[in-house]
Amino acid sequence: MPCEGCMKGDNESTDATMEFLLLGFSELFCLRVLLFLIFLVIHLVTLAENMMIFIAVVMEHSRPPMLFFLCQLSVIELCYTLVIVPKALLGLMVMNGITISFIGCAAQMHFFVGLGGAECFLLAAMSYDRYVAICQPLYYTAVMSEGLCLRLSIACCLGGFAVALWLTVAVFRLPFCQSHRINHFFCDVPAVLHLACTQSYIPELPLLAACVLLLLFPFLLILTSYVCIAAALLRITSSLRRGKAFSTCFSHLAIALLHYGCASFMYIRPKSSYSPARDKIVSLVYTNITPLLYPLIYSLRNKEIRGALKKMLRRKRIFELN
Repeated sequence: MPCEGCMKGDNESTDATMEFLLLGFSELFCLRVLLFLIFLVIHLVTLAENMMIFIAVVMEHSRPPMLFFLCQLSVIELCYTLVIVPKALLGLMVMNGITISFIGCAAQMHFFVGLGGAECFLLAAMSYDRYVAICQPLYYTAVMSEGLCLRLSIACCLGGFAVALWLTVAVFRLPFCQSHRINHFFCDVPAVLHLACTQSYIPELPLLAACVLLLLFPFLLILTSYVCIAAALLRITSSLRRGKAFSTCFSHLAIALLHYGCASFMYIRPKSSYSPARDKIVSLVYTNITPLLYPLIYSLRNKEIRGALKKMLRRKRIFELN
């Protein structure tokens, strides 16, 4: 049953002027300066880390497939944080939340879901790379060609943004109640769905379908790859070789678990279990902490990334000396 005072999604003139109020952390206004400084430092460090990875890989003359995929992952994380964090930082500077236009909210949701979806597909492509490297090492160079890596990279982005566009349109066609107060620091899908003037489960169907396409399908691909990898590792008699082969998968596995753990907790659940306080804490993790941790995980564990960073720093020292 629609609530009284709903605004219908097909009223274009109303939607064009409609605004949402992002409440953010207004209940913690007394801590706004501390929160602002913490988020700002994390944001700047995250940008610096991912920019260093991107520049180091771009400066490499030959880029192995995993290095190419890690470079794309860094670009996605850069865009991911720039879509969410600046608005959240701005919201910490005002007392009663910050307004965002209907179009601005839809655009933020689209880019957030699109980049997150592209990352899901990219993690699946990276798992296929590890599968070929361990299960078919003799064919690795032929299979994981530069052309295939480029096609996979483009397909990941197109797939993520296509699903995001469909989901965003489906969400913002819903009727919204008079209260446009989003108890969140960005236009996340569950937070916006919570404002929809309907008590049925029909508005959740697009989110469920998006979760199947962006979370379940890539996760099954990753799971299949690692089942095959585990079977191949069990056939290796030398424990030293087995440990060395597994170490090449560790950084990807850690990133995949972090990403899918947070995303599954946030989106694979009914609307009735929505909890603003809990959701904001989890959202802080996957919009601020995980992008900060990703470069640390794969730069510490991936020798190709370490080598690229060392070369970049060496070139910088030579340039400064000259």
